[in-house]
Amino acid sequence: MDILDDVFNTLNLQGALYFRTDFSSPWGVTVPQYSNAARFHLVLQGHCYVKISEEKVIHLTVGDLILIPRGVSHIISDVPNGKAPPLERLLTDVGYTGDGVLTVGSGDINASTQLVCGHFSFREQADHPILRALPDYLVSSATFRAKHPLMDEILRMISRRVFDDHLGSAASVTRLSEIVFIELIRSGIQQNSALSSILEACRDPKISQSLKLIHSQHSQPWTVESLASKVAMSRSRFSDRFSKLIGTGPMAYLSDWRLQKALALLDSSRMSVQQIADQTGYQSPSAFTRAFSGKFGASPSDYRRNML
Repeated sequence: MDILDDVFNTLNLQGALYFRTDFSSPWGVTVPQYSNAARFHLVLQGHCYVKISEEKVIHLTVGDLILIPRGVSHIISDVPNGKAPPLERLLTDVGYTGDGVLTVGSGDINASTQLVCGHFSFREQADHPILRALPDYLVSSATFRAKHPLMDEILRMISRRVFDDHLGSAASVTRLSEIVFIELIRSGIQQNSALSSILEACRDPKISQSLKLIHSQHSQPWTVESLASKVAMSRSRFSDRFSKLIGTGPMAYLSDWRLQKALALLDSSRMSVQQIADQTGYQSPSAFTRAFSGKFGASPSDYRRNML
């Protein structure tokens, strides 16, 4: 089992393409905060500045991609501190309907900045140590792409497909963007120590084996002792190693993962609360309801009704 695959499938990772832009100077836009989502911007032509905070202004040039994992509000502009109206106002002012290219300014394609903008969303209440460990931003630069041929090829394909009006082109770009997200997370080990530690756990012979057991058999009545025994480690050494790499203990990880699987089943199946409790390792529906309500502030039944 691939742990990352299971995590992103369970958390319901989905890409979405907003638009392709054609911005002529002077230009700027304030992108609002968006919960449960990661924003991305890929520069096809020209350059831009992305201001995440007063201290963090990133300059992007052709071929660069920035991922802003927690969907925080940020400013994109042609100069570091240019005027940047809210996105909704900009869309209204230029009469953008959601189709075609978002054009601001003269429309001179030889002197404009062209971007592909979109986001990756997750299920409401999605949670995992990987998401918690993500940095404020990740950048795929030309230097980075030279070291990661797969990422380079995917971004080149996206750059070609956004100009393609053939059937299925938008869906193709969306699927490719999801691969970009996963590849950036995998490569983020060089930019963030917390994420590096979690990915090290996925490669560690003993800890990765325990993670695979939890993910593939989360309904089993695991204990620290039984997991340690399965991976041939002492209880204390296993618990310490797991906690150091993942950032949380084995039982806390198991409990949280069971609840994430329960969320997925409530969203995507017609299984009863009792069936979901059985499938996610709870001894009774009442025990499941207590754990679910304590974590999410609503019972499983109320959560499902609110999703309808």
